[in-house]
Amino acid sequence: MVDSEHLRKILNGTLGLSAEKIEINRLPGDASNRAYHRVSWKTNGSTRSFMLMVLAAPEGFKASEEAVSGAPIQITELPFINIQRHLRACKVAVPEILFYDAARGWMLLEDLGDITLAQELKEKANGDESVLKDYYRKAIDTLLTIQTDATPAPSGGCIAHHRAFDQALFLWEFDHFIEYGIEARNGKPIPKKQREAIRAYFSDISLRLASLPQVFTHRDYHSRNLMIQSGPGGAAIRVIDFQDALMGPPQYDLASLLRDSYIDLPEQVIDDLIGYYLQRREARSGERVQTEMFREYFDLVSLQRNLKAAGRFVYIDRVKKNPNFLQYVAPTLRKVKRNLEKDRRLAPLHALLAEYVEELQLQ
Repeated sequence: MVDSEHLRKILNGTLGLSAEKIEINRLPGDASNRAYHRVSWKTNGSTRSFMLMVLAAPEGFKASEEAVSGAPIQITELPFINIQRHLRACKVAVPEILFYDAARGWMLLEDLGDITLAQELKEKANGDESVLKDYYRKAIDTLLTIQTDATPAPSGGCIAHHRAFDQALFLWEFDHFIEYGIEARNGKPIPKKQREAIRAYFSDISLRLASLPQVFTHRDYHSRNLMIQSGPGGAAIRVIDFQDALMGPPQYDLASLLRDSYIDLPEQVIDDLIGYYLQRREARSGERVQTEMFREYFDLVSLQRNLKAAGRFVYIDRVKKNPNFLQYVAPTLRKVKRNLEKDRRLAPLHALLAEYVEELQLQ
Protein backbone atom coordinates (compact mmCIF):
# COMPACT_ATOMS: atom_id res chain seq x y z
CA MET A 1 0.00 0.00 0.00
CA VAL A 2 1.38 3.39 -1.02
CA ASP A 3 1.31 6.09 1.68
CA SER A 4 -0.77 8.65 -0.21
CA GLU A 5 -0.27 11.41 2.34
CA HIS A 6 3.52 11.12 2.15
CA LEU A 7 3.32 11.04 -1.63
CA ARG A 8 1.14 14.16 -1.64
CA LYS A 9 3.73 15.95 0.54
CA ILE A 10 6.43 15.08 -2.01
CA LEU A 11 4.34 16.40 -4.89
CA ASN A 12 3.32 19.61 -3.14
CA GLY A 13 6.31 20.29 -0.92
CA THR A 14 9.40 18.90 -2.64
CA LEU A 15 8.25 19.32 -6.24
CA GLY A 16 6.13 22.44 -5.65
CA LEU A 17 3.04 21.19 -7.45
CA SER A 18 -0.64 21.76 -6.71
CA ALA A 19 -1.84 18.22 -6.11
CA GLU A 20 -4.53 18.52 -3.48
CA LYS A 21 -6.42 15.32 -4.25
CA ILE A 22 -4.43 12.52 -5.84
CA GLU A 23 -5.49 9.20 -7.29
CA ILE A 24 -3.14 6.19 -7.14
CA ASN A 25 -3.81 3.29 -9.49
CA ARG A 26 -1.58 0.23 -9.52
CA LEU A 27 -0.70 -0.99 -13.00
CA PRO A 28 -0.56 -4.65 -14.07
CA GLY A 29 2.74 -6.22 -13.07
CA ASP A 30 5.50 -7.27 -15.44
CA ALA A 31 8.23 -9.86 -14.93
CA SER A 32 10.23 -7.71 -12.52
CA ASN A 33 10.04 -7.32 -8.74
CA ARG A 34 9.13 -3.65 -9.12
CA ALA A 35 5.59 -2.30 -8.75
CA TYR A 36 4.22 0.59 -10.81
CA HIS A 37 1.45 3.03 -9.96
CA ARG A 38 -0.01 5.93 -11.91
CA VAL A 39 -0.35 9.00 -9.69
CA SER A 40 -2.79 11.56 -11.10
CA TRP A 41 -4.50 14.77 -10.02
CA LYS A 42 -6.45 17.62 -11.53
CA THR A 43 -5.10 21.13 -11.73
CA ASN A 44 -6.64 24.10 -13.55
CA GLY A 45 -9.19 21.81 -15.15
CA SER A 46 -6.69 19.40 -16.64
CA THR A 47 -5.22 16.11 -15.41
CA ARG A 48 -1.53 15.63 -14.65
CA SER A 49 0.16 12.35 -13.84
CA PHE A 50 3.47 10.72 -12.94
CA MET A 51 4.52 7.12 -12.69
CA LEU A 52 5.56 5.85 -9.26
CA MET A 53 8.05 2.98 -9.42
CA VAL A 54 8.31 1.11 -6.12
CA LEU A 55 11.42 -1.03 -5.77
CA ALA A 56 11.15 -4.49 -4.26
CA ALA A 57 13.13 -3.24 -1.25
CA PRO A 58 14.67 0.14 -0.38
CA GLU A 59 18.17 -1.10 -1.20
CA GLY A 60 21.02 0.71 -2.87
CA PHE A 61 20.69 -1.26 -6.09
CA LYS A 62 18.88 -4.32 -7.43
CA ALA A 63 20.66 -7.57 -6.69
CA SER A 64 20.64 -9.76 -9.79
CA GLU A 65 20.21 -13.53 -9.81
CA GLU A 66 23.27 -13.77 -12.01
CA ALA A 67 26.92 -12.89 -11.71
CA VAL A 68 27.23 -10.04 -14.20
CA SER A 69 30.60 -10.07 -15.89
CA GLY A 70 32.92 -7.11 -15.92
CA ALA A 71 35.46 -5.20 -13.90
CA PRO A 72 34.39 -4.64 -10.29
CA ILE A 73 33.29 -1.06 -9.59
CA GLN A 74 31.90 0.77 -6.62
CA ILE A 75 28.16 1.27 -7.27
CA THR A 76 27.02 4.36 -5.43
CA GLU A 77 23.60 4.83 -7.02
CA LEU A 78 20.84 2.83 -8.61
CA PRO A 79 21.76 1.48 -12.05
CA PHE A 80 18.44 2.88 -13.32
CA ILE A 81 19.48 6.42 -12.32
CA ASN A 82 23.07 6.03 -13.50
CA ILE A 83 22.14 4.63 -16.91
CA GLN A 84 19.17 6.96 -17.39
CA ARG A 85 21.47 9.95 -16.98
CA HIS A 86 23.88 8.63 -19.62
CA LEU A 87 21.16 7.74 -22.14
CA ARG A 88 19.44 11.08 -21.64
CA ALA A 89 22.74 12.87 -22.29
CA CYS A 90 22.99 10.85 -25.53
CA LYS A 91 19.55 12.13 -26.62
CA VAL A 92 17.88 8.74 -26.16
CA ALA A 93 14.20 9.27 -25.27
CA VAL A 94 14.09 7.75 -21.79
CA PRO A 95 11.65 8.85 -19.05
CA GLU A 96 12.60 11.85 -16.92
CA ILE A 97 13.24 11.13 -13.24
CA LEU A 98 11.39 13.65 -11.06
CA PHE A 99 12.22 12.43 -7.57
CA TYR A 100 13.89 9.51 -5.80
CA ASP A 101 13.11 8.58 -2.20
CA ALA A 102 15.87 6.10 -1.33
CA ALA A 103 14.49 5.33 2.13
CA ARG A 104 11.15 4.14 0.74
CA GLY A 105 12.45 2.85 -2.58
CA TRP A 106 10.15 5.23 -4.47
CA MET A 107 10.93 6.84 -7.79
CA LEU A 108 8.64 9.32 -9.53
CA LEU A 109 8.98 9.19 -13.29
CA GLU A 110 7.56 10.95 -16.30
CA ASP A 111 4.34 9.23 -17.38
CA LEU A 112 4.86 7.83 -20.87
CA GLY A 113 1.32 6.48 -21.18
CA ASP A 114 0.22 2.89 -21.65
CA ILE A 115 0.84 2.13 -25.32
CA THR A 116 3.74 -0.20 -25.96
CA LEU A 117 5.06 -0.96 -29.42
CA ALA A 118 3.40 -4.39 -29.14
CA GLN A 119 0.00 -2.79 -28.47
CA GLU A 120 0.45 -0.14 -31.14
CA LEU A 121 1.24 -2.75 -33.78
CA LYS A 122 -1.79 -4.80 -32.81
CA GLU A 123 -4.06 -1.77 -33.15
CA LYS A 124 -2.49 0.13 -36.05
CA ALA A 125 -0.62 -2.34 -38.27
CA ASN A 126 -3.47 -4.88 -38.56
CA GLY A 127 -1.60 -6.96 -41.13
CA ASP A 128 -0.35 -3.93 -43.09
CA GLU A 129 3.32 -4.72 -43.70
CA SER A 130 4.24 -1.15 -44.66
CA VAL A 131 2.85 0.22 -41.38
CA LEU A 132 4.61 -2.55 -39.47
CA LYS A 133 7.94 -1.72 -41.08
CA ASP A 134 7.53 2.01 -40.41
CA TYR A 135 7.28 1.37 -36.66
CA TYR A 136 10.22 -1.02 -36.66
CA ARG A 137 12.36 1.45 -38.61
CA LYS A 138 11.69 4.01 -35.86
CA ALA A 139 12.76 1.45 -33.26
CA ILE A 140 15.88 0.64 -35.25
CA ASP A 141 16.76 4.33 -35.59
CA THR A 142 16.53 4.67 -31.80
CA LEU A 143 18.64 1.54 -31.37
CA LEU A 144 21.31 2.98 -33.65
CA THR A 145 21.38 6.15 -31.55
CA ILE A 146 22.00 3.98 -28.49
CA GLN A 147 24.71 1.95 -30.22
CA THR A 148 26.41 4.94 -31.83
CA ASP A 149 26.17 7.63 -29.17
CA ALA A 150 25.97 5.70 -25.89
CA THR A 151 28.84 3.30 -26.61
CA PRO A 152 31.65 5.78 -25.79
CA ALA A 153 32.06 5.88 -22.00
CA PRO A 154 31.13 9.25 -20.45
CA SER A 155 33.63 11.15 -18.34
CA GLY A 156 31.38 10.79 -15.31
CA GLY A 157 31.23 7.02 -15.65
CA CYS A 158 28.37 4.68 -16.48
CA ILE A 159 27.80 1.30 -14.88
CA ALA A 160 26.96 -0.29 -18.23
CA HIS A 161 30.51 0.28 -19.47
CA HIS A 162 31.94 -1.77 -16.60
CA ARG A 163 29.98 -4.96 -17.25
CA ALA A 164 29.77 -7.00 -20.43
CA PHE A 165 28.63 -10.16 -22.13
CA ASP A 166 31.58 -12.52 -21.96
CA GLN A 167 31.64 -16.29 -22.43
CA ALA A 168 30.71 -16.91 -18.79
CA LEU A 169 27.61 -14.70 -18.92
CA PHE A 170 26.38 -16.09 -22.23
CA LEU A 171 26.88 -19.58 -20.84
CA TRP A 172 25.06 -18.62 -17.61
CA GLU A 173 22.03 -17.72 -19.72
CA PHE A 174 22.24 -21.02 -21.60
CA ASP A 175 22.45 -22.86 -18.26
CA HIS A 176 19.36 -20.92 -17.16
CA PHE A 177 17.52 -22.51 -20.08
CA ILE A 178 18.79 -25.99 -19.21
CA GLU A 179 17.76 -25.59 -15.57
CA TYR A 180 14.29 -24.13 -16.17
CA GLY A 181 13.43 -24.50 -19.87
CA ILE A 182 14.24 -28.21 -19.83
CA GLU A 183 14.73 -29.71 -16.37
CA ALA A 184 12.18 -27.74 -14.32
CA ARG A 185 9.69 -27.87 -17.20
CA ASN A 186 10.06 -31.65 -17.58
CA GLY A 187 10.28 -32.31 -13.86
CA LYS A 188 13.53 -34.28 -14.09
CA PRO A 189 17.23 -33.68 -14.79
CA ILE A 190 18.98 -34.38 -18.07
CA PRO A 191 21.32 -37.42 -17.84
CA LYS A 192 24.88 -36.30 -17.13
CA LYS A 193 26.37 -37.39 -20.47
CA GLN A 194 23.73 -35.59 -22.56
CA ARG A 195 23.86 -32.53 -20.31
CA GLU A 196 27.61 -32.24 -20.79
CA ALA A 197 27.24 -32.63 -24.56
CA ILE A 198 24.63 -29.86 -24.72
CA ARG A 199 26.75 -27.58 -22.53
CA ALA A 200 29.79 -28.16 -24.77
CA TYR A 201 27.86 -26.79 -27.75
CA PHE A 202 26.54 -23.91 -25.66
CA SER A 203 30.06 -23.12 -24.44
CA ASP A 204 31.36 -22.98 -28.01
CA ILE A 205 28.53 -20.66 -29.10
CA SER A 206 29.16 -18.48 -26.03
CA LEU A 207 32.83 -18.15 -26.93
CA ARG A 208 31.97 -17.17 -30.51
CA LEU A 209 29.48 -14.53 -29.39
CA ALA A 210 31.85 -13.13 -26.75
CA SER A 211 34.50 -12.60 -29.44
CA LEU A 212 32.32 -10.10 -31.35
CA PRO A 213 32.87 -6.31 -31.13
CA GLN A 214 30.77 -4.77 -28.37
CA VAL A 215 28.47 -1.76 -28.15
CA PHE A 216 26.16 -0.32 -25.50
CA THR A 217 23.43 -2.96 -25.14
CA HIS A 218 20.00 -2.36 -23.61
CA ARG A 219 19.62 -6.12 -23.10
CA ASP A 220 15.79 -6.16 -23.25
CA TYR A 221 15.12 -4.09 -26.34
CA HIS A 222 11.76 -5.50 -27.42
CA SER A 223 8.19 -4.47 -28.15
CA ARG A 224 7.07 -4.31 -24.51
CA ASN A 225 9.93 -2.05 -23.46
CA LEU A 226 9.36 0.52 -26.19
CA MET A 227 6.56 2.99 -25.50
CA ILE A 228 4.73 4.86 -28.25
CA GLN A 229 3.83 8.52 -27.81
CA SER A 230 1.86 10.37 -30.45
CA GLY A 231 2.60 14.02 -31.17
CA PRO A 232 2.56 16.62 -33.94
CA GLY A 233 5.50 14.86 -35.59
CA GLY A 234 3.82 11.45 -35.51
CA ALA A 235 4.57 8.44 -33.33
CA ALA A 236 7.74 8.61 -31.22
CA ILE A 237 9.64 5.78 -29.52
CA ARG A 238 10.39 6.05 -25.78
CA VAL A 239 12.73 3.53 -24.13
CA ILE A 240 12.17 1.95 -20.70
CA ASP A 241 13.57 -0.91 -18.57
CA PHE A 242 17.21 -0.13 -19.37
CA GLN A 243 18.71 -0.68 -15.89
CA ASP A 244 20.44 -3.96 -16.84
CA ALA A 245 22.36 -2.40 -19.76
CA LEU A 246 25.89 -3.60 -20.44
CA MET A 247 28.31 -3.99 -23.33
CA GLY A 248 27.46 -6.67 -25.88
CA PRO A 249 27.38 -7.56 -29.58
CA PRO A 250 25.43 -5.16 -31.82
CA GLN A 251 23.32 -8.10 -32.97
CA TYR A 252 21.95 -8.70 -29.45
CA ASP A 253 19.46 -5.83 -29.16
CA LEU A 254 18.53 -6.16 -32.83
CA ALA A 255 17.72 -9.84 -32.25
CA SER A 256 15.72 -8.90 -29.14
CA LEU A 257 13.65 -6.56 -31.30
CA LEU A 258 13.19 -8.64 -34.44
CA ARG A 259 13.00 -12.09 -32.82
CA ASP A 260 10.80 -10.82 -29.99
CA SER A 261 8.99 -13.49 -27.93
CA TYR A 262 5.77 -11.46 -28.12
CA ILE A 263 5.58 -10.79 -31.87
CA ASP A 264 6.22 -13.22 -34.72
CA LEU A 265 7.60 -11.33 -37.72
CA PRO A 266 7.77 -13.00 -41.15
CA GLU A 267 11.33 -13.94 -42.11
CA GLN A 268 11.22 -11.70 -45.19
CA VAL A 269 10.30 -8.73 -42.99
CA ILE A 270 13.20 -9.58 -40.67
CA ASP A 271 15.54 -9.73 -43.69
CA ASP A 272 14.33 -6.34 -44.91
CA LEU A 273 14.71 -4.74 -41.47
CA ILE A 274 18.21 -6.14 -41.01
CA GLY A 275 19.03 -4.59 -44.38
CA TYR A 276 17.63 -1.27 -43.17
CA TYR A 277 19.67 -1.51 -39.95
CA LEU A 278 22.91 -2.19 -41.84
CA GLN A 279 22.25 0.62 -44.34
CA ARG A 280 21.52 3.16 -41.60
CA ARG A 281 24.42 1.96 -39.48
CA GLU A 282 26.85 2.42 -42.36
CA ALA A 283 25.41 5.89 -43.07
CA ARG A 284 25.91 6.93 -39.44
CA SER A 285 29.29 5.34 -38.74
CA GLY A 286 30.90 5.11 -42.17
CA GLU A 287 31.77 1.50 -41.33
CA ARG A 288 30.97 -1.21 -43.86
CA VAL A 289 29.66 -4.47 -42.45
CA GLN A 290 29.98 -7.86 -44.12
CA THR A 291 26.30 -8.72 -44.50
CA GLU A 292 26.54 -12.53 -44.55
CA MET A 293 28.71 -12.66 -41.43
CA PHE A 294 26.50 -10.17 -39.60
CA ARG A 295 23.42 -12.26 -40.45
CA GLU A 296 25.13 -15.48 -39.34
CA TYR A 297 25.85 -13.99 -35.93
CA PHE A 298 22.41 -12.38 -35.77
CA ASP A 299 20.87 -15.85 -36.07
CA LEU A 300 23.28 -17.27 -33.49
CA VAL A 301 22.52 -14.46 -31.03
CA SER A 302 18.80 -14.98 -31.71
CA LEU A 303 19.18 -18.64 -30.80
CA GLN A 304 20.92 -17.78 -27.53
CA ARG A 305 18.52 -14.95 -26.71
CA ASN A 306 15.38 -16.99 -27.39
CA LEU A 307 16.57 -19.99 -25.37
CA LYS A 308 17.35 -17.70 -22.45
CA ALA A 309 13.89 -16.09 -22.74
CA ALA A 310 12.11 -19.46 -22.83
CA GLY A 311 13.93 -20.56 -19.69
CA ARG A 312 13.22 -17.23 -18.07
CA PHE A 313 9.48 -17.54 -18.61
CA VAL A 314 9.49 -20.88 -16.78
CA TYR A 315 11.66 -19.38 -14.02
CA ILE A 316 9.16 -16.53 -13.57
CA ASP A 317 6.41 -19.11 -13.13
CA ARG A 318 8.26 -21.51 -10.82
CA VAL A 319 10.25 -19.05 -8.70
CA LYS A 320 8.27 -15.80 -8.87
CA LYS A 321 4.90 -17.56 -9.01
CA ASN A 322 3.79 -15.60 -12.06
CA PRO A 323 2.41 -17.93 -14.79
CA ASN A 324 1.48 -15.13 -17.21
CA PHE A 325 4.54 -15.64 -19.40
CA LEU A 326 4.20 -19.40 -19.93
CA GLN A 327 2.07 -18.74 -23.03
CA TYR A 328 5.18 -17.37 -24.76
CA VAL A 329 7.41 -20.40 -24.17
CA ALA A 330 6.20 -22.43 -27.16
CA PRO A 331 6.24 -19.52 -29.70
CA THR A 332 9.77 -18.60 -28.55
CA LEU A 333 10.96 -22.19 -28.93
CA ARG A 334 9.50 -22.35 -32.43
CA LYS A 335 11.79 -19.43 -33.32
CA VAL A 336 14.69 -21.46 -31.89
CA LYS A 337 13.74 -24.42 -34.07
CA ARG A 338 13.74 -22.30 -37.23
CA ASN A 339 17.22 -21.06 -36.43
CA LEU A 340 18.54 -24.53 -35.63
CA GLU A 341 17.20 -25.78 -38.94
CA LYS A 342 18.94 -22.98 -40.87
CA ASP A 343 22.48 -23.97 -39.82
CA ARG A 344 23.50 -27.55 -40.60
CA ARG A 345 26.46 -27.21 -38.25
CA LEU A 346 23.95 -27.03 -35.39
CA ALA A 347 22.22 -30.30 -36.39
CA PRO A 348 23.88 -32.34 -33.58
CA LEU A 349 22.82 -29.73 -30.98
CA HIS A 350 19.32 -29.72 -32.46
CA ALA A 351 19.11 -33.50 -32.10
CA LEU A 352 20.28 -33.34 -28.49
CA LEU A 353 17.78 -30.63 -27.53
CA ALA A 354 14.89 -32.22 -29.45
CA GLU A 355 15.08 -35.22 -27.15
CA TYR A 356 14.01 -33.04 -24.21
CA VAL A 357 12.07 -30.15 -25.80
CA GLU A 358 8.88 -31.06 -27.62
CA GLU A 359 8.78 -27.85 -29.69
CA LEU A 360 12.21 -28.64 -31.13
CA GLN A 361 11.46 -32.19 -32.24
CA LEU A 362 12.72 -33.11 -35.69
CA GLN A 363 10.27 -33.74 -38.53
